Amino acid sequence: MKSTSQNHEIALLGAGCFWGVEESFRTLPGVHSTAVGYAGGHTDSPTYDDVCSDATGHAEVVRVEFDPTRITYPEILKNFFTFHNPTQKNRQGPDVGSQYRSVIFFFSPEQEKSAHDEIDRQRQSGVWSQPIATVVEPAPTFYAAEDYHQKYLMKQGRSSCHL
Repeated sequence: MKSTSQNHEIALLGAGCFWGVEESFRTLPGVHSTAVGYAGGHTDSPTYDDVCSDATGHAEVVRVEFDPTRITYPEILKNFFTFHNPTQKNRQGPDVGSQYRSVIFFFSPEQEKSAHDEIDRQRQSGVWSQPIATVVEPAPTFYAAEDYHQKYLMKQGRSSCHL
């Protein structure tokens, strides 16, 4: 698993607009840091406007650095499925486009297996009336979003995107 010098691990996840997803992960016990950005496309160093055009192939993602002694990768994934509707393909609510897709990018065979295991659990849970649309892919280059997007909701004094 991708790790940092502090024995933290990294998860890279897309679940729609990254503002609310980041805030949801940022506040979990055991999460050391979060960053929003773009991954999974074919353009180097995309901007927010590039990604919003739905022409770069990137997803809006959150990079989650966590302490696996406090929160495990499978626990990160369980939370991921509570933060969005994984049955919506290339959208989340009113946000439409492939940049809003539900995606788990993995850094190791262990993360890949955990992702597939959690998707199977979600499918069997009976929570979702439609098929799970979440895709699992090898982790590509992560491009950090512009500074004004980082911890956007926290800076606005909000805990979610919803009114």
